Amino acid sequence: MAAAANQGWRSNGDRSRPGVTQSLAVSLVPEAWRARTVAVHSLEDARDRDLVRRVADRDPEAFRTLFRRYGPVAKAVAMRLVRQGFMAEEIVQEAFLSLWRAPAAYREELGTFRAWLLSTVHHRAVDSIRREEAQRRRATDRPSDPTTEPDAGEVVIDRLQVQETRGQIRRAMQELPPAQRQILEMMYFDGKTQSVIAEELGLPLGTVKSRTLLGMRRLRALLLEEAR
Repeated sequence: MAAAANQGWRSNGDRSRPGVTQSLAVSLVPEAWRARTVAVHSLEDARDRDLVRRVADRDPEAFRTLFRRYGPVAKAVAMRLVRQGFMAEEIVQEAFLSLWRAPAAYREELGTFRAWLLSTVHHRAVDSIRREEAQRRRATDRPSDPTTEPDAGEVVIDRLQVQETRGQIRRAMQELPPAQRQILEMMYFDGKTQSVIAEELGLPLGTVKSRTLLGMRRLRALLLEEAR
């Protein structure tokens, strides 16, 4: 009995010692931290969803807030794949423009906005790499003949499908990313072919073509917005 009592006393004493109490307290810290982190993430997710709803209502400030919040991390994701700053920026811009054009593409029940956006950027980056590789293979297999390429000015006008003055197009071009604007200016105002531009800038022909396509899409959207 005495031995049992002594053992019980020692056991009670162990639980009351500062070292044991501190270890128990420390073990609770990760749980508390995880709970706090989950709460913060839930709050951020709720804010993001509210911003997306406002984007659906055509609120430009909500759109800018999302871009400021996730633009840098989205560019980092794209950079890990394409490894070129201008391409990463174009991919991120296209991803955000797709959100502005079709906010319903993000479905709340499938996950957070952050996860959806970064997945969208990742897929676009992979698609961009595949297009570059395909264009490079085609250029290698069938070298382009500059004399057979259509006049660049006519190409731009045909793709835009709008009747705009030279001044309106020049003003709209100022809103484009520098890499896209440079190529479209060389095409439209200087009348140079894509092959010539690729040679002068030291770029793959596929890169020039992809920048041209992205630039003309954005330019067309800008001109149509101005016409409204």
